[in-house]
Amino acid sequence: MTTATITPFFTEPVRLKTALLSVSDKTGITELATALSANGVRILSTGGTYKTLTEAGIAVTEVSQVTGFPECLDGRVKTLHPAIHAGILARVSHAADNQALQDLGISPIELVVVNLYPFRQTIARPDTTFEKAVEFIDIGGPTMVRAAAKNFPHVGILTDPSQYGPFISELSRNGGSITFETRKALARDAFQHTADYDAHIAGYLTQATGQQPPAQFNTSLPLAQSLRYGENPHQKAAVYGEQTSHIDCFHGKQLSYNNYLDTDAALQIIREFPADTPACVIVKHTNPCGVAVGKTLTEAWERAFQTDSVSPFGGIIAVNTTLDEAAARAMDGLFTEIIIAPDFTPQAETLLQKKSNRRLIRAKFDQNTSAAKQVRSLFGGLLVQDADTAGLDTADWNVVTRRKPTTQEHLDMVFSWRIVRHVKSNAIVFARNGQTLGIGNGQTSRVDASELAVAKAMKNKLDLNGSAVASDAFFPFADGVEAAAQAGATAIIQPGGSVRDQEVIDAADQLGLTMIFTGIRHFRH
Repeated sequence: MTTATITPFFTEPVRLKTALLSVSDKTGITELATALSANGVRILSTGGTYKTLTEAGIAVTEVSQVTGFPECLDGRVKTLHPAIHAGILARVSHAADNQALQDLGISPIELVVVNLYPFRQTIARPDTTFEKAVEFIDIGGPTMVRAAAKNFPHVGILTDPSQYGPFISELSRNGGSITFETRKALARDAFQHTADYDAHIAGYLTQATGQQPPAQFNTSLPLAQSLRYGENPHQKAAVYGEQTSHIDCFHGKQLSYNNYLDTDAALQIIREFPADTPACVIVKHTNPCGVAVGKTLTEAWERAFQTDSVSPFGGIIAVNTTLDEAAARAMDGLFTEIIIAPDFTPQAETLLQKKSNRRLIRAKFDQNTSAAKQVRSLFGGLLVQDADTAGLDTADWNVVTRRKPTTQEHLDMVFSWRIVRHVKSNAIVFARNGQTLGIGNGQTSRVDASELAVAKAMKNKLDLNGSAVASDAFFPFADGVEAAAQAGATAIIQPGGSVRDQEVIDAADQLGLTMIFTGIRHFRH
């Protein structure tokens, strides 16, 4: 660490005399170089960037002419030289630094333009080998970026083509100079750029070495959108990542924080159903309040709505196939925040767009919206876990009662099990013939959840006789089974695993129920 005296920042505008351009992404680089040349800036460059600029007729000096040393090791070493880094790191407002440069015959560099080898894009390709990925770890680029960003009181650093336009405009306005505030903001962006780059490299190597859990949790996501507020108006919020690769909100207001949460919940549930079986899910506050399949989307919507005719007001509707006009007309009578579908017929789109406040979303169902990891903040840090993406493997299910399920009961158990995994714990779902009849969620006891599900079914005049009931975790006592039977259920599906499993099985046998243990729990806290 340097022992030099720390002096106040130089905050005056910096007149550009020399710029170093070395970019992987050549987008806009000739336009930037042209603007620099027009302002009398000497341009240094390397490799492919040098070739691009000379072919464009722009005067440029190759870095090797400055260093007196040729590129070597297949281009691994180009700019790692004191003649470059002393020029970038020199504090030209300090007499001692200027004297050092003069003694060494080195010229200062006031602008560095660098973007890095496309590491993330390279590892995203399925044919990329480990050896190839390693070759796309940039060394000279990040070194120059960090050096220029550190010395932002005297040096500007550009790391993304999107920065070129505003930079050129400022250069023209200020007669070839850039302000301190701009240099500081560009330094911030530069360190974010290298942090993102390093996070992806660390993540790739963590995965490649099989370290679980990682010794350090790294993530880097770009700002996707600033939000008006969070869960409540007094909370600031933003969304990060690449949501537009999964959804297209093509009509209505910007999605809110709560909209994003509900949309994510709706997408996870509706993906449980293949496109050849019309299905509809209605979500409110991240919980399903009605799910059903039907011969048509209209029928699926009507059956889903029957589960709970009150909660869907202001909720979200999602379907798994193209939304047609008939289904759109059926849904249009209810105030909903969002309607999600893989596509909309022109007639349905025209009808639904008449309400300006309703958001319409095309979900890109060819994209997997299931996050590999789930992250939650808590005191002192984060909780991180694998997402609950366990498949529906019925071969591992075990019928534990004397009576085996009928074909219809088995279908109902499969359907209810698909849904209960998406309901907040404690969770109970009654279902029959591809329709939810009662959903109990978020209760502090499993009996309470069951009673809530039954109460909702009764309120909506839905008969539970002959239904299947799914529980996200085991029944700790036989009373839960007795309550389900009293409500009319004939089939129960649950994980099992209680110390009183045998008591629960015995109760089911006495009541003539059929019961399956799945061996998998689906808590959602």
